[in-house]
Amino acid sequence: MKALKLVAIGLISILALNASAQQKKYVMVIHGGAGTILKKNMTPEKEAAYIAALTAALKAGYADIKAGKTSLDAVETTIHVLENDPHFNAGKGAVFTHDGRNELDAAIMDGKTLMAGSVTGVTTIKNPISAARAVMEKSEHVMMFGDGADKFAKEVGLEIVNPKYFWTKERWDGLQDAIKQDSTKAVLDHGSKKSSLLGTINHDYKFGTVGCVALDQNGNLAAGTSTGGMTNKKYGRVGDAPIIGAGTYCNNETAGISCTGWGEYYIRNVVAKTISDLMEYKGLSVADASKIVLDKVGKMGGDGGLIALDRKGNVAMPFNTEGMYRGTVTADGKIEVNIYK
Repeated sequence: MKALKLVAIGLISILALNASAQQKKYVMVIHGGAGTILKKNMTPEKEAAYIAALTAALKAGYADIKAGKTSLDAVETTIHVLENDPHFNAGKGAVFTHDGRNELDAAIMDGKTLMAGSVTGVTTIKNPISAARAVMEKSEHVMMFGDGADKFAKEVGLEIVNPKYFWTKERWDGLQDAIKQDSTKAVLDHGSKKSSLLGTINHDYKFGTVGCVALDQNGNLAAGTSTGGMTNKKYGRVGDAPIIGAGTYCNNETAGISCTGWGEYYIRNVVAKTISDLMEYKGLSVADASKIVLDKVGKMGGDGGLIALDRKGNVAMPFNTEGMYRGTVTADGKIEVNIYK
């Protein structure tokens, strides 16, 4: 009988080890926006383009992690790829303000040190995520805005472009449609299931933001977010993306979080920091904390989603819209990309 008990214990131990070995450890998660993204509205060509872009971003960031670079490096590299791709509302694909300008926002945070940097309302910085990192590492500040942030980026040697670089026909047409429908309101690149302004604006109706959370070989997390904001926005509007704690937050003790959606609701709920706090003070898992906070956003009327990654490699990607451009890569390099529910 004793021998049988020992055998049983041994089998249980083996099964537990196998289960642990099979558990995926994620080292990176990304998003490219959330919204009413329906397969019936997506052409095969456009779907393939989004999948290719998300895959390319994950490959670029994973190469940094595999090479032993920091999670900050991986986040910056990954978001560069998304900022340079006109399919996404960040960098080259940014939407237009009511005045026909592209005003860009970005934020980045180091989970090890809790240092952070962000820029908002910039118009000449090719890759705003790099400007956010420069604010964090090369200044005494956390946030810079407008012309001052553009000037700072030039002083520290970042690539500066003519504002015309950000112009794309799809985004310009979206602005014209928004102005025709209601010149006094802004539309979230996009659309919302509660909005009467959908019309023909950007037929996949995504909430335009890109983001990344990475976990490096030293166990350090970093998170970053970049966006062009709202189509037809006016009067200096700033969303959640560049606000540390609202759209972006990272702490090695909890998780890295990047949000996408209706920014005003994310600001009011301090979404990213609240997820971290639920994990730190209540001991919730990254999945449970993310769900609780996003559910609250939804009950208030906010649409969108978020990505979160903890230091153990557990990931959460909840959203309350019809879809969210998203992808993950595991420690062994396996990439998975999804768009729809």
